[in-house]
Amino acid sequence: MFEPFQFAFFRHGVLAAVLAGGLCGLIGVYIVLRSMSYIGHGLSHAIFGGAVVSYVIGVNFYLGAGLWGFGAALLINQVTRRTRINADAVIGIITTASFAVGVAIISRFRSFTRSFDAALFGNILGVERADLLVIGAVAIMVAGFVLVCYRGLLFNTFSSETAQVYGIKTGWLDTLFALMLAAVLIATMQIMGVTLIAAALVIPPTTARLLTSSFHRLMIAATLIGAGTGFVGMLASYHFDLASGATIVLSQATCFCLALAAWALRGRRGRFGTHVH
Repeated sequence: MFEPFQFAFFRHGVLAAVLAGGLCGLIGVYIVLRSMSYIGHGLSHAIFGGAVVSYVIGVNFYLGAGLWGFGAALLINQVTRRTRINADAVIGIITTASFAVGVAIISRFRSFTRSFDAALFGNILGVERADLLVIGAVAIMVAGFVLVCYRGLLFNTFSSETAQVYGIKTGWLDTLFALMLAAVLIATMQIMGVTLIAAALVIPPTTARLLTSSFHRLMIAATLIGAGTGFVGMLASYHFDLASGATIVLSQATCFCLALAAWALRGRRGRFGTHVH
């Protein structure tokens, strides 16, 4: 079972999958509770446009995609706050336009490497130490943000009006959260790929929500589910010779189905018990 761990590239891939899964699960809690699932999907597409532009002008991937992603996140936040346009419409316009920029540039130059296949579909077995350092740094940064802003995030998640009453600057908090989300997407894009990263943000916290109603337990459970399914998905990808990103998402989907079945079973037992008594 643990035969593949003799290879350094696989050990790197597993570590990256565990970190990325846990990271997406942690920040995904806020996305799911605030019904913002679309922003994860949209921002990943926006960052792809930045990755293409950075390649064309010869800028480091993380620098170019990072600046582009942060810019898109800030633009979405500011347009939503300063206009009457709904957030989902703003996200759709900005992120699809950014993705279209990337597609247009690819169609014009036609000189791109497999790194763009990795950006679209993930290439976790191609992870290097530098990528692990980036993911680790982002994980520390996001964990620190959650710890320092825990109270503000909790209030703002369930009621921004109540948060303002308690003196929490929700505008700054939303901006910082958008920047943290962009950083997570940039760090994990080459692991999960644009097409799968939204699932990694949504499935673990949704699964955890079926298991607990406590906010802090939800955060812990979502992080553990994300990390655990990253580990299981990597093993499955090796033994069944499947794409790593896809097997991780399928592992998460399986976990969700099991949690859903357990939740439904508990509901039936509860109704049966009430009927008897």
